[in-house]
Amino acid sequence: MGLKDENLTLMRKYGIKAQKKYGQNFLINEEVLDKILKSADIKNEDLVIEIGPGLGNLTKRLCDKAGEVVAIEIDKEMANILTQEYENLHNLHIVNMDVMKCNLSEIINEYPNLTVKVVANLPYYITTPIIMKLLEEEYDIKLIEVMVQKEVANRLCAKPGTSDFGAITLAINFYTNIDYIVTVPAKDFLPAPNVDSAVTRMEIVKNKIEVEDKNLLFSIIKASFLMKRKTLLNSLGSAKILGIDKASLGNILEKLNIPQNVRAENLSIEDFNRLTSEYIKISKDKGIK
Repeated sequence: MGLKDENLTLMRKYGIKAQKKYGQNFLINEEVLDKILKSADIKNEDLVIEIGPGLGNLTKRLCDKAGEVVAIEIDKEMANILTQEYENLHNLHIVNMDVMKCNLSEIINEYPNLTVKVVANLPYYITTPIIMKLLEEEYDIKLIEVMVQKEVANRLCAKPGTSDFGAITLAINFYTNIDYIVTVPAKDFLPAPNVDSAVTRMEIVKNKIEVEDKNLLFSIIKASFLMKRKTLLNSLGSAKILGIDKASLGNILEKLNIPQNVRAENLSIEDFNRLTSEYIKISKDKGIK
């Protein structure tokens, strides 16, 4: 019996259906599941946090390889099914909670001697907030490997100068080294979504970029992409961050050898970091706090 039939049997047994409100699409391609495990390099020394385990197709494989697995499931019915069906998996710990409200630090601190990895088929309606929570709150996590919509994966992995490159790409580049692992067609899920998916692997790099003011850096990035088709000079000139006017911004770009007509999508995270440093210098010269 394949995974599709197993899942259908399990759903009939408990009288449930996949819930659209939770973005439930269960991965039923065993080859893709194997690729996820191989890429994440799950070992006995790892604590794996799985977000949205659903019917446990990935969960039971994680338990075979990891030291401990914490599965965070928002759906009470799914959490109950996992508890009943996998009660023999003694390294599986099920948390019935919205991951956005979950204190992940508490969970991680319970396993101080294990390396933390997040491996998940993320609910598509809340993919970006979950990823940014994991990154911005700077948990002691080594790796994030997640299934997302292919369109989102393209944005996460985009290179400067491409149409997919945006503020989210820069955030990913600030915190991680990212790789596009595999494309997963819609037919590999139950029920099949309307879009294809992809697995991305993000290796967390602590202090990857030395920055004077992280909040200012991301304020500049956000303002730069609010009007993406405008030049950087016009976008940031209109925003007047730290009271720096368009003329002063033009001087900064010239000093950094950045063309006056450049758009935000053409600059790397390193470019924005240099830009931020110049902002700080000018604001100090002007006595702006």
